[in-house]
This record gives sequence, structure tokens and C-alpha cells, in this order.
Amino acid sequence: MSDPLQAALKVAASGLSAQSTRLRIVSENLANAQSTGKTAGSDPFRRKTVSFATELDRSTGVETVRIAEVGHDVSAFMEEYDPSHPAADAKGMVKYPNVNMVVEMADMREANRSYEANLQVVKQARELIAMTVDLLRNS
Repeated sequence: MSDPLQAALKVAASGLSAQSTRLRIVSENLANAQSTGKTAGSDPFRRKTVSFATELDRSTGVETVRIAEVGHDVSAFMEEYDPSHPAADAKGMVKYPNVNMVVEMADMREANRSYEANLQVVKQARELIAMTVDLLRNS
């Protein structure tokens, strides 16, 4: 087994990377929440989802997190009657993305907190490594 502090850094770094990707996906969802299809009756932006998985890092022997898949939410699109809209179908219905702003904001807050927690682990581990080096230097 490798150094526990190095292992903690590896785990936290994988968490930072995963949450960074999650924040990017949430941002894409929010940015496209009101976009419609380009032509009449076409489908709009479909909400993206992120799935995580654990992965054994053989060099350190610790489990890290990774993005398993960036998928698409298969729930129905929201429809609104607006016959003057360029994306309206023959019945005057316009399809809007299946993005719920409340859900996205909650996901963003959770991802942000997870990112901050992993960043704190990195800071603490670096501090402990520095203290260990100082102790060894002064021995």
C-alpha cells in the first residue's frame, strides 16, 4: 500500500474531476433550458445526466470516482401552445427541453459542495505532508 496521504490526494483529485464534469453538465442544462428545435415540430435540447462509478487505482490500492456515463434524460418534453413560434408544429405546440430549473439548481449546489469538500481534503493533505517534511527536517 502506498502513503495514506498520497492516497487521500488521489481520491480527492478524482472527486474534483468528477464534480467538475458534473458542474459542466448542469451548466449546459441551464444554458439550454429555454431552447427549442430549429424547425417546426423538431425536438429541443434533451437534459443531460451524469452517472458516477468507482474504480480501483491499482498503484495506490484505493477506490476513486469517475464519470461512468453522460446520458440523456428520457422524460417527456414540456409543450406549450404558441402558434406564432417558429418551432411550433401544425397544432401550434412548441416543445421545450425537459430541464427543471429547480432540480438543476439543487444539482449545482450539491456538486459545488462536493467539489469544495474534495478541495478541502487536498488542502489538508498538502498541509499534513508539509508538516511531516518539516518534522523530518528538524529531526
